[in-house]
Amino acid sequence: MPVKNTLEGKIAYRIKRSKVSVFVRDDFKDIGGYDQVGRILRGLVKKERLITLGYGAYARSRKSSVSGAIVPEKSLPELARDLLNKLGVETFSSSAEQVYNSGESTQVPTGRVIGVKDRIVRRIGYNGRYISFEKVS
Repeated sequence: MPVKNTLEGKIAYRIKRSKVSVFVRDDFKDIGGYDQVGRILRGLVKKERLITLGYGAYARSRKSSVSGAIVPEKSLPELARDLLNKLGVETFSSSAEQVYNSGESTQVPTGRVIGVKDRIVRRIGYNGRYISFEKVS
């Protein structure tokens, strides 16, 4: 564990104590400069404390008890919804989720499709798995 008085120590401590699992650079802008914070977050990714979800977006990680690989604390759909809410984007159920919840279909949706009203350019995912966005009216 880094010394708490260093910039890395302060950021690592805030990540560890936080109730949320998703972080963006702006969460740490009161601690240090834009470039400094980015450098430290990349270092924490290399140390396997964080996982990169997309450009400037990170998630707290843990070691999988099954495979021993580094995985996020929450599922990808949960992380994506948390990140979009943090960025101010309202999320909705996808059409597949709505059909399943109404009982019209027995096919369980994967959860990797999220309904949004606005256009999303950002790619959210890790390890080759990404979230898709569906325009909901």
